[in-house]
Amino acid sequence: MSVEEIPKEKLLWMYEKMLTIRISEEKAAEYFAAGKIPGFVHLYAGEEAVAVGVMANLRPDDVITSTHRGHGHFIAKGGSLKAMWAELLGRKTGACKGKGGSMHIADLDVGELGANGIVGGGIPHAVGAALAFKLAGVDRVAVSFFGDGASNQQNFHEGINLAAIWKLPVIFVCENNLYQISLPYSKQQTIKSVAERGKAYGIPGVEVDGQDVLAVYEVAKEAIERARRGEGPTLIEARTYRFKGHFEGDPQIYRSKEEIEWWVKNKDPIKLFEDKLLSKGIVTKEELKSIEEKIRKLVDEAVKYAEESPWPDPKEVLEDVYSTPTKGWLVWRWPI
Repeated sequence: MSVEEIPKEKLLWMYEKMLTIRISEEKAAEYFAAGKIPGFVHLYAGEEAVAVGVMANLRPDDVITSTHRGHGHFIAKGGSLKAMWAELLGRKTGACKGKGGSMHIADLDVGELGANGIVGGGIPHAVGAALAFKLAGVDRVAVSFFGDGASNQQNFHEGINLAAIWKLPVIFVCENNLYQISLPYSKQQTIKSVAERGKAYGIPGVEVDGQDVLAVYEVAKEAIERARRGEGPTLIEARTYRFKGHFEGDPQIYRSKEEIEWWVKNKDPIKLFEDKLLSKGIVTKEELKSIEEKIRKLVDEAVKYAEESPWPDPKEVLEDVYSTPTKGWLVWRWPI
């Protein structure tokens, strides 16, 4: 799809979201290194085009499920930057009241059903949401993001099989960043691409350059429109690359410094998109600079908000954690 076919407003939205993710993730790396973010942190820098290219086709009432590397999905789906940062810092004003942390951010109000520390854990949730949409007779869709390693998990196969059988409105997006933690893709599977697995379930399997936001936008648009028409799921494999380690603090002895530098220099999705927008005369360098300044200010404001927010009260530790009996439901309590 050519850049001229997409309205400028949409293109600028895509650019701003990608840049917001990148700047926020760079700040998160700084704060984690300074000991200000508890737990593990898995950054999305380098993969921005996947989340944004897909999300640019979704409506506010559509839903997604995310992964342990979920900051980018949260931002692209419309989650509050302030709420995300408060969650990262464990504050009461966080999206999950400071109880989810980096790997378990959710916001049902924007259709973010949750990031998930379990590999492939969000796939069944997306399938369940899609089933609900179909039973309700609405044209909403669900999108599940997961990594190449998750495509070897039971949840992946069971989820796609059920979605295919029932023709559910769900899109499976595999963010293949070429490494299952430290194991190269070539040593995980004998097939050349995860997308090939779509054939086994009788659904379309599409491979796309995950560093090209317009390419991702195009394949996602087709898959989402297909789902809305009631024609069932699609498996999309976006070939991408994380510029950071699997987690912050990862020594990355499994890949060379030269490899990382090549990807950063030649396949940075934001730089590639900038070059395309400039070459087509859609934006000027001055406009891009103004956008960057605006976003840096927004990120700084979000961080300041989080730092000034209160800590959760220890008395609230069990709130929003365990389900409680409600009228019309039977709650079983197993003997201890």
